[in-house]
Amino acid sequence: MNKYPISIEPFGEYAMLIKWPEEVKESILEDMLQFSSYLESNCLKKEKWELVPAYHTMAVIRRVPIEDSANLKRELLMWYEKATKAESPDRFLWKLPVCYDKEFAPDLPEVSEKLGMTPEELVSLHTSCTYTVYGLGFLPGFMYLGGLPESLQVPRREHPRMKVEAGSVGLAGQQTGVYPQESPGGWNIIGNCPIQSFNSENDPPSFISTGDKIRFYEISEGEYQLFKLESEVGIHKIEKIKLDADS
Repeated sequence: MNKYPISIEPFGEYAMLIKWPEEVKESILEDMLQFSSYLESNCLKKEKWELVPAYHTMAVIRRVPIEDSANLKRELLMWYEKATKAESPDRFLWKLPVCYDKEFAPDLPEVSEKLGMTPEELVSLHTSCTYTVYGLGFLPGFMYLGGLPESLQVPRREHPRMKVEAGSVGLAGQQTGVYPQESPGGWNIIGNCPIQSFNSENDPPSFISTGDKIRFYEISEGEYQLFKLESEVGIHKIEKIKLDADS
């Protein structure tokens, strides 16, 4: 496990925030995930603590207020030094279907024009990349995906929408992502994924985790309707591949 200079500070009454170098790097994400696995296995019981890694920070959240943050900081630093042989959690590559037809992709023509390519070229490039899940937020289950090529990077919409449909696939800056539920949003919508990736009644609610990878593949409107129905009744089989530790 690589070692990085980390800092730790109180994060409200219930949490501590561990900070790695402010870089978007898979090696930092891997270090965070390994440390998270070590803490869950050896130090912090799941019924009392929650760990939320994303990009280059990890929130360590206690179910009740933290009484001695200075002591917890010392313990976390000590545990980080000890976690030299921590095992990485299992990680998976998920293949998610997306329909890029115009009724699901209101921003596809404009974004394609801005980027100097045809909609078909944009879709081909978007589906040719493998993306890394660097975090889950701002909505429950919203995947922040890194690995978007520079040629697909476009600013957020100047005027956010009050309603973005669940499953919408968007572009914003250096990221792509999928809206797990209907919400306001300012990302450029280029398609829709019919698979429900978040369900609060499931344990865990999201079948995709930070550190996993995503590949999108194009489907027709007919396939979209079929997959959506299968997902709603819980019978759709999502293709996933277990990743090697070095992937």
